Amino acid sequence: MPDNEQPTVDGQSRRSVFVAGAVTTAGMAVPRSAAAATGSPGAVSPAVEADVTLFVNGRKRPVRVEARVTLLDALRERLGLTGTKKGCDRGECGACTVLIEGERVTSCMTLAVMEDGRAITTVEGLARGEELHPVQAAFIRRDAFQCGFCTPGQIMSAVACVEEGHTRSDDEIREWMSGNLCRCGCYPNIVDAVRDAAKEAGR
Repeated sequence: MPDNEQPTVDGQSRRSVFVAGAVTTAGMAVPRSAAAATGSPGAVSPAVEADVTLFVNGRKRPVRVEARVTLLDALRERLGLTGTKKGCDRGECGACTVLIEGERVTSCMTLAVMEDGRAITTVEGLARGEELHPVQAAFIRRDAFQCGFCTPGQIMSAVACVEEGHTRSDDEIREWMSGNLCRCGCYPNIVDAVRDAAKEAGR
């Protein structure tokens, strides 16, 4: 009798054990979408969509999104507001920072459906026509950017930093801006820009 036909302790041959293992592995490899199509138990249903209204930069923007879509992706891909940047996409770099009801939020870490009906401000909503927001003007004046990729998030965080009153010293500015990373290393200029904007706002 070949080795692979020799019975094991429980009476099964090695061949039968291998065949059973292969069948189990193949079953685990079936995509969930295929399982859903066949109505198998535990199949994942298609993504649920929801109609939400985002109040972005003072405008009512109705949008239909899957429940899993982040606010960042809704802004960029559904509403065409590409000023908000996708950096790390896990809430660590701050490039996607927006203001929600005046508070800074990393938009990659919140779902669009969670912000239904709330006031959202992106970098596109800061200027008033040709007149830049004081923080935007200070960033230009102080040359507080190089590649510019992190700049929208830096500016949005700086706006909140000034409004919150966390600008009493350079160290305090650094602390409250620490959630926004700059790969170009423009931190001294960013601190200068925030300090200038705070003085202009009387903070």
